[in-house]
Amino acid sequence: MLLLDETSNALLAAAAAQTDGTTPPADEFSQQLQASDSITRAMTDSLKNMNLDDLKAVVTGENTIIKDGLRSLTQMTVSFVPKLLIAILILWVGMKLARMLKKVIVKGLDRRGAEASLKTFLASLVDLLLKAMIIIMAMDVIGIKATSFIALLGAMGLAVGMALQGTLQNFAGGVIILLMKPFKVDDYIECGNYKGYIKEIRIFHTIMRPFNGRTIIIPNSELATKSLINHTKEPLIRLDVVASVAYGTDIKKAREVLMEVIRSEKEVAWEPKAPKVAVSNLGDSSVDFSLWLWTRVEAYWTLWEHIREDIYIAFNNAGVEIPFPQVTVHNATEHEPRRMDPRAEAEAAAAVEGERIGTGA
Repeated sequence: MLLLDETSNALLAAAAAQTDGTTPPADEFSQQLQASDSITRAMTDSLKNMNLDDLKAVVTGENTIIKDGLRSLTQMTVSFVPKLLIAILILWVGMKLARMLKKVIVKGLDRRGAEASLKTFLASLVDLLLKAMIIIMAMDVIGIKATSFIALLGAMGLAVGMALQGTLQNFAGGVIILLMKPFKVDDYIECGNYKGYIKEIRIFHTIMRPFNGRTIIIPNSELATKSLINHTKEPLIRLDVVASVAYGTDIKKAREVLMEVIRSEKEVAWEPKAPKVAVSNLGDSSVDFSLWLWTRVEAYWTLWEHIREDIYIAFNNAGVEIPFPQVTVHNATEHEPRRMDPRAEAEAAAAVEGERIGTGA
């Protein structure tokens, strides 16, 4: 039996009022009734819209986050392990090949006689580049896209290259010099205003020592891109000497004296090219002989020091006059001024008078 109290009567009255469409009284009991009715309707709608399969999966525990995660991890592992093994194989084989190629490069540089510093630098550079390429290939096999990484490295390399443009030019020049060898240590070269012996060739600059004992440091880019003269590249070098005699000297006798001096010089080479003496210039005060003498590179400066002194002594002993600047002064004798004959004077006076009165031509 349902017993009704005052609360039940109030709830029934509120329900009846709601059923009739009238506004329920705004008291505590009516608010409880409205809340209970809203909850009931929400549960009813949810049960109607719920999929029985989903409800079954929730009740039986088949659709759980853990099982989905395990399934995804299993699939990823099955597809990732072969790629990982291939990447490891690429790394192992690539590193082996990089070491072999490094040894080949070092042997090639040894055969060319490259400097030790250049061999070390180039071998390290090639080894680093090869290893970077191998790592990028392995990353691509695994699935890590290296496009952005490569673009970043390219941008960084461009920025560094712009910042170190001059330094990189000197480095490239040093590599060219050490590989192509237009000159080597102890060669005497001439480049622009620089003359001297090469003392050291470095990666970025070259050290030159002239005769005055100074030290000249030249950037390698300048030596690699500009014209230069290597005076000691060949085993034989020609020394050019000029010897002058006065006008009126017997040319044949002067040539014989010069040939005797040449024969007395031990450092003059006669093979494969014999020395030569010839008249090269007729100057203002002298007749100039040119001597073309071939000698060993090592003896060049010794011959350069001795040959002129020996020529001077030989000319004095042979009585050959050595010229010096001379000026010939001619003294002109004084002459009385010449006078015109009387007829010419009369004609000249008539011409002047005619010009004055306006009748002359």
